[in-house]
Amino acid sequence: MILSEPRVRRDDFSARTGWRFEPQGACRGDLCVPLPEPPGEWLDAATLGERLGMPLVSEEAAGVWCLGPESMGRVLQTAEAPDLRLPDWKGKPFALSSLRGSKVLLLAWASW
Repeated sequence: MILSEPRVRRDDFSARTGWRFEPQGACRGDLCVPLPEPPGEWLDAATLGERLGMPLVSEEAAGVWCLGPESMGRVLQTAEAPDLRLPDWKGKPFALSSLRGSKVLLLAWASW
């Protein structure tokens, strides 16, 4: 979930992720995760990330935050991507590791 600030509207978060907010916390299906305080209109992305296992990465200079998918049971250890090696647009091999030390935004698309 791409954000323009380190917080998100409660209704937008629910619509985009399926989490709903109840008195006992953030809930989806039978799972409820306690939150430190009752949610208002705006939710703190860092708190959501910590409580729901959603990695939060940012490029504050550009004003962009990304709240990743929840891991609930399959924890991401880091925000580092594996070293992908794919052909570039000219067919030459390209290694993601060649960009190490830089922030990278990967966009993926599939027709299915």
